[in-house]
Parts: sequence; C-alpha cells; structure tokens
Amino acid sequence: MKRYSALFLTKAALIAALYFGLSLLSERVGLAGDNVIQCRFSEALTILPAFMAESIPGLYIGCLLTNIIAGGNPWDIALGPIATLIGAVGTFLIGRAVRKIARKPLGERPALRVVALTVMFSLPPIISNAVIIPPILKFAYGFDDAYWFLTATVAAGEIIACGVFGGILLFALLRNRGTRKLLFADDATSVPGKKVIEVSASEAAEA
Repeated sequence: MKRYSALFLTKAALIAALYFGLSLLSERVGLAGDNVIQCRFSEALTILPAFMAESIPGLYIGCLLTNIIAGGNPWDIALGPIATLIGAVGTFLIGRAVRKIARKPLGERPALRVVALTVMFSLPPIISNAVIIPPILKFAYGFDDAYWFLTATVAAGEIIACGVFGGILLFALLRNRGTRKLLFADDATSVPGKKVIEVSASEAAEA
C-alpha cells in the first residue's frame, strides 16, 4: 500500500528516534525522573500528527522504546505507549478536521491562530495521558498519593510538554510554507509574527 511506502516508514522511524532521543535528554536534565511533575521534551512531538500520519506509529514506537530502555514497569511499557497512540490519533483527526474548515479563520491575528491550534492539537495527548497514566503510577508503581493529585500532576506535565513546547514547535512549523499549506489552503503567505508582501512581476518591473 502507498501509505506504508519506504518514505512513510522512514519518516516514522526518524520520528521514533527523535522521540527516543528527546526523552533521554529529558531524563538527563532531570525533567522526567522522580519529580512530582514529569515533563518529556519528546511530548512536544505529539503536535506532529496534525500534519503527518507517519508520526502516529513513530510516536508509539518511540514511547515504547523509551519505556523499555528506561526499565519501566511492564504495565507502563504496555499502556504508556497506548496513551501516546490514542493522543496521536486524536490529534491527527483534529488536524484533518481543521484542514476541511481551513477557509474559516481561527483568529484575526496569526499568533492567536497558533494558540488556538496548539490548544486543539494538544488536548488529545493531555487527556489520554491524564486518564491512563495515573492508574499505572498508583497500582503498578505503588504511588500512595491521592488519585486526583496524580491526575493533576500528569496533566500538568503534559500541558507543559504538549502545550508549551508543542506550541513552540507548531509556531516554527507554521513559519514554513510547506507545513503551513498542509493546514491552510488559503493562507500560503500568512506567517505568524512576520508580514509577507506580495509584489507582482509588473510592479517589480516598474520599480
């Protein structure tokens, strides 16, 4: 099938490797260790399914490898990547819906549009992790914190990773003409934070 071409698989593998590398970096700098609020830089990549279907298997495999190498609990190894997969599929579906209504503006200013998209695209991974991860922490790892507290801390970590880091990544992607056109068919020249002025050939000649 065309969907599973060599290019598709290569992109998925690259995203998996990038997720894995960023997760290790988060461990090294102490953001994803034993902190109350854990935050992986790699979760910023959960914004990618809105643009690339290849990132769905890439994120799943990357999360799976990360949990295996990190020596996680079997339940964490099994269910953690599923939380990532569910979030990725949700972001993909929202991205597809946005492309269908791209001619309807999401905000008068480009910056507002980025914020709106970041909120929409980051909600699936935030929700899926906030629902699936707390039971793993409580019953597989034996955390004695209240369930609501675990849910709040997991959600907070995902909001930082997906909402803040993911928003920065989305802003960078929308400054690129190619990735921008994937979402906005009528916004080929709209760049967040940057004015683009088109000059016709005749006007350029007169100048």
